[in-house]
Amino acid sequence: MPKNIIIWDLICYIAFPLAIWNFGRDIVGDYYAMLISSLPGIIYTIVRFYLTKAINFFGVFMISTLIVGTLIDVLAGSAIQLLWNNVYYAYALGLLTLFSIVIKKPIFLYFFLDFAVMQGYDRQESKKLFYRPKIYFVFCMITIAFAFRDLLLATIRVWFIKEYGVEAFDQGILVRQALGWTISGICVFGYLKIIKLIKEYTKPSTLAEQ
Repeated sequence: MPKNIIIWDLICYIAFPLAIWNFGRDIVGDYYAMLISSLPGIIYTIVRFYLTKAINFFGVFMISTLIVGTLIDVLAGSAIQLLWNNVYYAYALGLLTLFSIVIKKPIFLYFFLDFAVMQGYDRQESKKLFYRPKIYFVFCMITIAFAFRDLLLATIRVWFIKEYGVEAFDQGILVRQALGWTISGICVFGYLKIIKLIKEYTKPSTLAEQ
């Protein structure tokens, strides 16, 4: 799956949801079409979770947000309320992400820490390294980018809902994925920067100076 992740993202997060929404709404109604259209993404996320075997902070965070997101959709009761619930949820996630920086536990740092442990590195030593000023700053910047994505998505959805009503659903799918890919690009850049800094910090000469 990793080699074809963009294709699978397109299929499960965009193609299937849009197809179900556009062809199913006349049959089951707007609200149920929205609920059903989320199933491919949910199933795909669970499969990715299983394949990475991420039973750690990253895995718990991913599954928790998936469960909460599904619950607020199911409990919405109507199509327009479902859209507004997604707005509130995106704002909440964005603020939670920013709060993780305030308490000096940037979410992206802990994601990266999980991946380092999965590669065989010691958690405590890696954590100590990640909190070095320059590396920690990059983690904070990437975490802010994640928060900005959620806050911007929520704001755009507000405009879509006020402008188009329930017709904003398919635009929301496209904007969400576009922002997701943009943030992924930022994460890749941040990852490369972090790797470079780690190499600098772990040079024998650097260690001797410290």
